[in-house]
Amino acid sequence: MSRSLRRGSIAALAALAIASLSSCAAGNTPATLQIKPDNASATLGTDVRLNNIVVVTGDESSGEHTGPANVTVNISNSGTEVLELQSITVAGGAPATFADDKGAPLTSISVPAGGALLLGGPGNPTARVASTTVSVGGYVATSFTFKNHDKLDTEAQVSPNKDLYKGYGPTAPAAVPSKAATATGTPAAGATTGTAATPGATGTASVPAVPAAH
Repeated sequence: MSRSLRRGSIAALAALAIASLSSCAAGNTPATLQIKPDNASATLGTDVRLNNIVVVTGDESSGEHTGPANVTVNISNSGTEVLELQSITVAGGAPATFADDKGAPLTSISVPAGGALLLGGPGNPTARVASTTVSVGGYVATSFTFKNHDKLDTEAQVSPNKDLYKGYGPTAPAAVPSKAATATGTPAAGATTGTAATPGATGTASVPAVPAAH
């Protein structure tokens, strides 16, 4: 084989190798493979972050779930004003209802300035969807609406009421007084207080401290 032919063959092999590497690089990126994080999270502006956004179903390990579900999320507020969560919807419109750790209905969930709040799980306020259809192990569109009409559209991971999320799933609602109230999160310093609206008086309800995530 002549030198010119050898040089041509080497150049062709090099070009083929570069093209193959480029193809692999394009095919293995998260965007190409549609890889999603294990724990869904989202931000609203520069001060609000929602971590570990999960819709918790029943005890099934996989497949389609139709029925009640709970939404759990850690909401961090690094701003200087109280953050008020007014509503959550799942799967394009199924609304959640809020309740405090005793099961009393709440009209909204408040996160103090410089603090955080865990929504869902034992001893915490809850957000319960009466009925929705989701795919266990997948992701579902979820919207959070805050006071002043700030809205965050994101996705939540769908997990069963097992392992890390055991006790976070939906349960039969307990009989509670029909009083509207507001749950309040905890300041970053660790003191935890909440306010509940009652006829002619103001009470307080404890909410477990949650460290602020930034």
